[in-house]
Amino acid sequence: MDLEKNNSFGLMTQSLTNWQGRKEWFFNREHTDTYEQWYEGRYKRAEVWQKKVMSQLLGKDPRVKELLEFGCGTTRFTRWWHEIGIDATGGDLSPFMLGQAVHLFKGDLVNADSHFMPFKDNTFDAVAFITTFEYYRNPVQVIREAARVGKHGIAFGMMNRNSPKVLRRRVQQMFGKNPFYVTATFYTPQMLINKIDEALQGRSYTLEWTCTGLPEWFPVQQWSVPVGDFFGLYVKFTD
Repeated sequence: MDLEKNNSFGLMTQSLTNWQGRKEWFFNREHTDTYEQWYEGRYKRAEVWQKKVMSQLLGKDPRVKELLEFGCGTTRFTRWWHEIGIDATGGDLSPFMLGQAVHLFKGDLVNADSHFMPFKDNTFDAVAFITTFEYYRNPVQVIREAARVGKHGIAFGMMNRNSPKVLRRRVQQMFGKNPFYVTATFYTPQMLINKIDEALQGRSYTLEWTCTGLPEWFPVQQWSVPVGDFFGLYVKFTD
């Protein structure tokens, strides 16, 4: 696919802070400029298990060779997909995130809103959302767009509502300590499945999900119980 390499993502002004009528942390240079450091720090172990989960789910659908990751941010996962044999294109609304990504990722990037994906039907084999779907005000519309653009499936990597960390995050927000999840809607696997079923009426598909993000001392790090800080879910189209 031919997309013009845009090196001007980082030239936006500091005053760009709102999306969907509310302030968002990913429109704040204070946070986006240090995003990669966060992943390389205490979040590193969680990232390893998240990638294991997503690799397992996508690996079961050999039809997926080319993928669009929306909400790609600085391309942490977008850079990784090729390791499991998938070519990736990144899309994100935040020019500040893409301003980082353009220096880290050699593939194609697009600055766009996932509610209105600027691609023709069935452009990619699949569409992926990794810890970004939580911020969409109209999740049903986003799923329908992903189903239009992704021919074979949709992959979700989600922060899980069934996690003790959710309560901790909300308490932190009360004291102004954690700006990253103020506008986020946390889902359980079943809550997400309900949105998927609503969005994909008339389509034929199967679903598979698994959870991780469990404490390091816990005897297992991945299971099919809807508890953990993170879950992966894959919608496989069969029509």
